[in-house]
Amino acid sequence: MFEILFLGTSASAPSAHRGLSSHIISHNEYRFLVDCGEGTQRQILQSGKGFKRLTRALITHGHLDHILGLAGLLSTFLRWEAIEEFEVYGSKGALERIHTLLYDVVLRGKKTPMPLRLVEIKPGVVFEAEDFTVSAFPVSHGRADSLGYIFEEKARRPFLSEKADALGVPFGPERKKLVNGESITLADGKRITPDDVLGDWERGSKLVLVGDTGRADTLVEVCKNADALVIEATYLDEESEMAEQFSHLTAKMGAELAQKAGVNLLILTHISRRYRGKDVLAEAQTVFSNTVVARDFDTFVIKKEI
Repeated sequence: MFEILFLGTSASAPSAHRGLSSHIISHNEYRFLVDCGEGTQRQILQSGKGFKRLTRALITHGHLDHILGLAGLLSTFLRWEAIEEFEVYGSKGALERIHTLLYDVVLRGKKTPMPLRLVEIKPGVVFEAEDFTVSAFPVSHGRADSLGYIFEEKARRPFLSEKADALGVPFGPERKKLVNGESITLADGKRITPDDVLGDWERGSKLVLVGDTGRADTLVEVCKNADALVIEATYLDEESEMAEQFSHLTAKMGAELAQKAGVNLLILTHISRRYRGKDVLAEAQTVFSNTVVARDFDTFVIKKEI
């Protein structure tokens, strides 16, 4: 399962109740910062999560409301926080702007106490752990070189304890070997294969985070059957022409994408100060009922739909 903590949910500029775009996505010991708008480090502190193991930032695009917080975060790392390394992943266009922000404004020739790496990525798998992957995909957002991210657990075969018990498989390393695909031989000489104690393949949980976009029609396939879809809702349908002009979505458009892609939960963010959250929610729910509008410090646990 994945956990997503919303640190900032406002569009373009902060409001009295919403900070700028930033999220922390966690999976076991791994933590990823996705986007880093102005004020992100304060939101991290206020959330109680702290900076421990927050060594990777994934950037959707280089607009200032999604990257300005990197300057303050790096400045804090230079002075106060002990962190082993810091990696910033993004497209070429986003990293060019981030490089100027960090090296020309913050560092100005100084060296960091930890390795700082700007990692240019393209669509495809950008991070892989033993049991999950993070993949990037292209997103249409005006002239910005934009990416979205898919967090997906690898498919697995569940261990069937009742079958193992019936076959006399003892608790301990023998069961671990079977889970890892290795056959074992019991003390009485009986040979047990993984197929004897493992069930059918099951997909893992899938979380899709789009970021800012002006088109939803290109995203149906990447969002297909997601357990949760996080996407912007900068405008309401009454201002759809403005949404098209500035390459953003309406709440209705995000809901239509969720419906077409067969996702389980739609989480809307990037909310304009001109709207109330309940109005954004009402518009989306006329199309897709299982919708929520995220608020700063909301946390969602994303599990595979059963």
